[in-house]
Amino acid sequence: MAHLRALLFNLLFYLVTALLAIVGLPTLLLGPNAVFALCRVWVGITLWLLRLLTGLDHRILGRERLPAEPVIFAVKHQSSWETLALATILDRPIYVLKRELIWIPLFGLYLLGSGALAVDRGAGAKALRQLLRKAGEAAKSGRPFLIFPEGTRTAPGERRPYQPGIAALYDKLDRPVVPVALNSGVFWGRRSFLKKPGRITVEFLEPIPAGLGRRRFMKELETRIEGASQRLLEAPPSPAE
Repeated sequence: MAHLRALLFNLLFYLVTALLAIVGLPTLLLGPNAVFALCRVWVGITLWLLRLLTGLDHRILGRERLPAEPVIFAVKHQSSWETLALATILDRPIYVLKRELIWIPLFGLYLLGSGALAVDRGAGAKALRQLLRKAGEAAKSGRPFLIFPEGTRTAPGERRPYQPGIAALYDKLDRPVVPVALNSGVFWGRRSFLKKPGRITVEFLEPIPAGLGRRRFMKELETRIEGASQRLLEAPPSPAE
């Protein structure tokens, strides 16, 4: 039954995605606000299908910790789920993502239309300089930034080195960084066909103030994200409501 539910979800997800991607093409001419309006519809339908067909829901902790000023969200990356859900949980975030995603037909156009910043991870220091230049311009919009400091999805409990992009962004923008822990990979694993029923927890942690030295910042960021994510993995499963 779980395989049948997952198959039905995937079929409907790709059907809805294709339909909205075609119908929504005019939003690309209207700017990021229009793209995000379409995105909210797409993600809303996706999360509804997840609840209906697979029994997978989510909860948000720590909203009271979010500062009023623009911030950088540094998010633990375990699943495709957070790349979708955070687009609507947050207010029109500027995604910092790998360049390969821009090449996906139609989807890449919407990423660019949303104001996302693509990074060529193979270009080294040159790519980092380009990112910082674009980020400086994008910051004028007052929108938050969203970056996955590990650079790729990791299995629950797995740790990867944090990439220098987050530290460079932190120095350049002089904004607080909000670490974000989660346990999405328990329910929707990397490259996993099945989606397990339950409730994903996303937790906004205490912001790291602007102005720390790079080494201290990176240590503080990794300690907070990894410690809280491990705590969420060890907590009793949170059932869907």
